[in-house]
Order: sequence, then structure tokens, then C-alpha cells
Amino acid sequence: MPVSEVNIPAADGTAAAWWFKPAGKGPWPAALMFMDALGLRPAMMAMAERLSGEGYAVLLPNLFYRSGPPQAFAMGDFADEARRAKLMAVIGQASIPAVRKDTEAYLAFLAARPEVSGRIGCFGYCYGGSRAMTALGAYPEKVTAVATFHASNLATEAPDSPHLLAANMKRGRLYVGIAGIDQSVPPEEEGRLASALRAAEVDHAIENYPGVRHGFTVPDTPVYDRPAAERAWSRLLRLFQETLH
Repeated sequence: MPVSEVNIPAADGTAAAWWFKPAGKGPWPAALMFMDALGLRPAMMAMAERLSGEGYAVLLPNLFYRSGPPQAFAMGDFADEARRAKLMAVIGQASIPAVRKDTEAYLAFLAARPEVSGRIGCFGYCYGGSRAMTALGAYPEKVTAVATFHASNLATEAPDSPHLLAANMKRGRLYVGIAGIDQSVPPEEEGRLASALRAAEVDHAIENYPGVRHGFTVPDTPVYDRPAAERAWSRLLRLFQETLH
């Protein structure tokens, strides 16, 4: 699929991003991809390219641009004190409120592209899931559908928790895929999320993937589970097929 690097003026600087377009002549529906906490790397780009091959124009921005050029980490870095400290510092600069501000620029980029047919979906993994869900609540007039996979911090007690925007999500549709073995999503958080979405009458689905761990959809992680990942992929395609076309 054709891919190019673009630079987007975001809230606190210039964010590098990768722009994937399907082969052939558009326009196409668009998707904004929110990377996981390990950063931009070949696995993320391959996932964006795969969706582009299904007929979507996909924007994959470097959410960590405040910390410099794109950088990648590994799950093993969480066990190394120095690497973990660096990773957490990078994530801290790309907080939910910070990425929320950047998202406005990413959506504006998509809306201005002649290759984009109009409707925009978002999808995110791990750390990116909370940012994707926030986009649905913060920009409901611009985002039609959102999917998150093994995301954490969707319904915490923090003032920037995405579930607090549930009342703004009624115009869109939300899918939440939760890893069955995920210490970052305690049962009380999942219950809080479900209650908020029901109370706000959001069109949503929360699906559990039993027996798999946080990060199961991403091919370069040691917890990758192909059957569960393919199931998640089919859910993403179905959501976008039903909402963006």
C-alpha cells in the first residue's frame, strides 16, 4: 500500500505521522490509529498497512513527539529500572489531556485530505485505547466509531478518565475488547465503564477475550495470540464496515 511520512502541527510541536492509502483511486473512509505504549515500530506500521489494504486511509501519528523523534520500546523494558523510567517519562508527556489536544490536529488533517470520503473512525491499543476513546467523547461531531483493544485507564477515578465523556458519545459507536488476563483492568474498572456507557445510552459492545494477556493483538509482543488477535481484527473490520461506509 502507498505510504508516506507527513508532519502535522500538533498542540506542542510537530508530530511525525505515517499516512497509508489503499491502492487505486479514492476517496476512502479514514481511520486514525493510536499506537500502543511501546511506540512507533514495524509492528504498528504493519497493522496500519493491513487496515489500509481493506480500503481505509489510515493515519498513524507519533503520539510521543514531545519526547523527540519516534522511538520504540519492548515489553521487557518494564523489568529494567532505567528503561522503565524512560518509558514512563515519555508516556507522562503524552498524557490523555495532551493527546486529546493533538487529536484535533490529526482529525483536521484527515478532514482536509481529498482522499478521505468523510467519515472517520479511531482505533487504539493498550495506552492508545484510552486516547482513542477520548476522541469519541471530545470530538463527537468528527469521530463516528472507535475500537479499543486491551486498553487500560478507560474508567478510572482520574478527572481525565475517558468514561466521564460518555454523555458525548451517543452519536457514535464504541467497541471495547478486553484481555481476559489483564491486571491493568480490574473488575471494578470494567464495571464502572459498562455502567457509564449504559447510563449514557451509548451504542457499545464490551467483549472479553478469555485466556489472553494484555497486548495479545500486537505481533511483536511475547503475549501475542494469533486466534484472539484475528478475532479482534474481525471485530474492527465489522465496526468500520457498518459505520464508516
